[in-house]
Amino acid sequence: SEIYTGLTALHRPDRITYPMNPPVGGDHNPAWMNCGVYTVTVPSELAVHSLEHGAVWITYLPTLPAEQIDMLKKLTKGGEFRLLSPDPEQDSPVIATAWGVQLKLQSADDPRLQEFVTKYENRKDGPEYGAPCSGAYGEPEK
Repeated sequence: SEIYTGLTALHRPDRITYPMNPPVGGDHNPAWMNCGVYTVTVPSELAVHSLEHGAVWITYLPTLPAEQIDMLKKLTKGGEFRLLSPDPEQDSPVIATAWGVQLKLQSADDPRLQEFVTKYENRKDGPEYGAPCSGAYGEPEK
């Protein structure tokens, strides 16, 4: 996984261009994306705020086989601080992102994905440990 440091964390209402996709942190919208499963792309500015609150954001190419997407949905629904959404513009089939760290994978059944989620989900050394990943924006799938 790649580690990124020196990330800013200002609240900004405008569209933000990030140096990588999906972004691993930086300035973000004042609202966060409610954690859970989404079948459409979500605004990066809101997802980055979720990362700040301890979320692990899993993104995938929409061309990923259905059974792999189902694996990702099951994994996402297994924790309170997990966010899943497709990203047609990312450069890897599956990408797991937490604040300041990112792991690119070729498939949903790579065991490193579960290890990443276990290590980084709602981690105590996150920038806003204890903040919620619900009660804001978005209606995740049940």
